Amino acid sequence: MEHNGLSVHMRPRLISKTQIENLAAFRYAMRRFLRFSENAARKAGLSPQQYQLLLTIKGMPGREWAYVTEIAERLQISHHGAVALITRAQKQHLVHRTPGQEDRRTVQVTLADKGEELLGRLSALHQQELGQLSNQLREQLEAITTDL
Repeated sequence: MEHNGLSVHMRPRLISKTQIENLAAFRYAMRRFLRFSENAARKAGLSPQQYQLLLTIKGMPGREWAYVTEIAERLQISHHGAVALITRAQKQHLVHRTPGQEDRRTVQVTLADKGEELLGRLSALHQQELGQLSNQLREQLEAITTDL
Protein backbone atom coordinates (compact mmCIF):
# COMPACT_ATOMS: atom_id res chain seq x y z
CA MET A 1 0.00 0.00 0.00
CA GLU A 2 1.34 3.44 -0.96
CA HIS A 3 0.54 6.92 0.25
CA ASN A 4 2.10 9.88 -1.60
CA GLY A 5 4.66 7.60 -3.20
CA LEU A 6 5.78 6.06 0.10
CA SER A 7 4.96 2.60 1.28
CA VAL A 8 3.01 2.86 4.52
CA HIS A 9 4.63 -0.37 5.66
CA MET A 10 8.16 0.80 4.95
CA ARG A 11 10.17 1.72 8.03
CA PRO A 12 12.11 4.93 7.47
CA ARG A 13 15.71 4.91 8.59
CA LEU A 14 16.32 6.65 11.86
CA ILE A 15 17.91 10.04 11.61
CA SER A 16 19.91 11.96 14.16
CA LYS A 17 18.82 14.92 16.24
CA THR A 18 21.15 17.13 14.18
CA GLN A 19 19.49 15.97 10.94
CA ILE A 20 16.06 16.74 12.40
CA GLU A 21 17.29 20.19 13.46
CA ASN A 22 18.56 20.77 9.91
CA LEU A 23 15.21 19.72 8.44
CA ALA A 24 13.39 22.00 10.86
CA ALA A 25 15.65 24.95 10.04
CA PHE A 26 15.15 24.43 6.29
CA ARG A 27 11.39 24.15 6.76
CA TYR A 28 11.43 27.36 8.79
CA ALA A 29 13.37 29.22 6.08
CA MET A 30 10.96 28.00 3.40
CA ARG A 31 7.96 28.96 5.52
CA ARG A 32 9.38 32.46 6.01
CA PHE A 33 9.63 32.85 2.26
CA LEU A 34 6.11 31.50 1.74
CA ARG A 35 4.78 33.91 4.38
CA PHE A 36 6.54 36.76 2.59
CA SER A 37 4.94 35.62 -0.68
CA GLU A 38 1.46 35.40 0.82
CA ASN A 39 1.74 38.88 2.35
CA ALA A 40 3.15 40.43 -0.84
CA ALA A 41 0.27 38.99 -2.88
CA ARG A 42 -2.31 40.33 -0.43
CA LYS A 43 -0.70 43.80 -0.45
CA ALA A 44 -0.99 43.76 -4.26
CA GLY A 45 -4.71 42.94 -4.00
CA LEU A 46 -4.40 39.26 -4.87
CA SER A 47 -4.94 36.11 -2.89
CA PRO A 48 -1.83 33.95 -2.55
CA GLN A 49 -3.53 31.39 -4.81
CA GLN A 50 -4.12 34.02 -7.51
CA TYR A 51 -0.44 34.95 -7.48
CA GLN A 52 0.46 31.27 -7.81
CA LEU A 53 -2.00 30.98 -10.70
CA LEU A 54 -0.40 33.89 -12.56
CA LEU A 55 3.08 32.52 -11.91
CA THR A 56 2.06 29.06 -13.10
CA ILE A 57 0.61 30.36 -16.36
CA LYS A 58 3.54 32.64 -17.22
CA GLY A 59 6.03 30.02 -16.03
CA MET A 60 4.97 27.31 -18.48
CA PRO A 61 8.09 26.31 -20.42
CA GLY A 62 8.13 27.54 -24.01
CA ARG A 63 4.70 29.20 -24.06
CA GLU A 64 2.56 31.97 -22.61
CA TRP A 65 -0.49 29.89 -21.64
CA ALA A 66 -1.52 26.83 -19.67
CA TYR A 67 -4.28 24.23 -19.81
CA VAL A 68 -6.62 24.03 -16.83
CA THR A 69 -5.38 20.49 -16.14
CA GLU A 70 -1.77 21.74 -16.01
CA ILE A 71 -2.74 24.51 -13.62
CA ALA A 72 -4.50 22.05 -11.34
CA GLU A 73 -1.45 19.77 -11.33
CA ARG A 74 1.09 22.53 -10.74
CA LEU A 75 -0.95 24.07 -7.93
CA GLN A 76 -1.77 20.62 -6.54
CA ILE A 77 -5.50 21.35 -6.46
CA SER A 78 -8.49 19.59 -7.98
CA HIS A 79 -9.62 20.36 -11.52
CA HIS A 80 -12.80 21.86 -10.09
CA GLY A 81 -10.73 24.03 -7.72
CA ALA A 82 -8.60 25.25 -10.64
CA VAL A 83 -11.70 26.15 -12.65
CA ALA A 84 -13.09 28.14 -9.70
CA LEU A 85 -9.76 29.94 -9.19
CA ILE A 86 -9.55 30.80 -12.90
CA THR A 87 -13.15 32.04 -12.90
CA ARG A 88 -12.45 34.39 -9.99
CA ALA A 89 -9.26 35.62 -11.67
CA GLN A 90 -11.11 36.18 -14.94
CA LYS A 91 -13.75 38.28 -13.14
CA GLN A 92 -10.89 40.45 -11.83
CA HIS A 93 -9.48 40.80 -15.37
CA LEU A 94 -6.30 38.91 -14.48
CA VAL A 95 -6.62 36.10 -17.05
CA HIS A 96 -8.33 35.18 -20.33
CA ARG A 97 -9.72 31.80 -21.38
CA THR A 98 -9.77 30.55 -24.95
CA PRO A 99 -10.71 27.18 -26.43
CA GLY A 100 -7.71 24.95 -27.14
CA GLN A 101 -6.33 25.32 -30.66
CA GLU A 102 -5.77 21.60 -31.22
CA ASP A 103 -8.64 20.29 -29.10
CA ARG A 104 -11.62 22.62 -28.74
CA ARG A 105 -12.74 20.71 -25.63
CA THR A 106 -9.72 22.03 -23.72
CA VAL A 107 -9.25 25.54 -22.36
CA GLN A 108 -6.09 27.59 -22.61
CA VAL A 109 -5.56 30.26 -19.96
CA THR A 110 -3.40 33.33 -20.61
CA LEU A 111 -2.60 36.41 -18.58
CA ALA A 112 -4.52 39.62 -19.18
CA ASP A 113 -2.61 42.91 -19.12
CA LYS A 114 -3.54 43.49 -15.47
CA GLY A 115 -2.30 39.99 -14.57
CA GLU A 116 0.97 40.58 -16.44
CA GLU A 117 1.56 43.86 -14.63
CA LEU A 118 0.85 42.45 -11.17
CA LEU A 119 2.94 39.35 -11.81
CA GLY A 120 5.87 41.48 -12.98
CA ARG A 121 5.81 43.60 -9.82
CA LEU A 122 5.38 40.63 -7.48
CA SER A 123 8.04 38.55 -9.22
CA ALA A 124 10.56 41.35 -8.81
CA LEU A 125 9.78 41.48 -5.07
CA HIS A 126 10.08 37.69 -4.79
CA GLN A 127 13.39 37.66 -6.60
CA GLN A 128 14.72 40.32 -4.23
CA GLU A 129 13.54 38.37 -1.16
CA LEU A 130 15.05 35.13 -2.47
CA GLY A 131 18.32 36.97 -2.99
CA GLN A 132 18.32 37.86 0.70
CA LEU A 133 17.38 34.33 1.79
CA SER A 134 19.50 32.43 -0.73
CA ASN A 135 22.54 31.88 1.48
CA GLN A 136 20.43 30.63 4.38
CA LEU A 137 18.40 28.30 2.14
CA ARG A 138 21.53 27.00 0.41
CA GLU A 139 23.27 26.31 3.72
CA GLN A 140 20.24 24.53 5.16
CA LEU A 141 19.74 22.42 2.04
CA GLU A 142 23.39 21.48 1.99
CA ALA A 143 23.24 20.47 5.67
CA ILE A 144 20.22 18.27 4.99
CA THR A 145 21.62 16.54 1.92
CA THR A 146 25.15 16.03 3.25
CA ASP A 147 24.13 12.92 5.16
CA LEU A 148 22.11 11.30 2.38
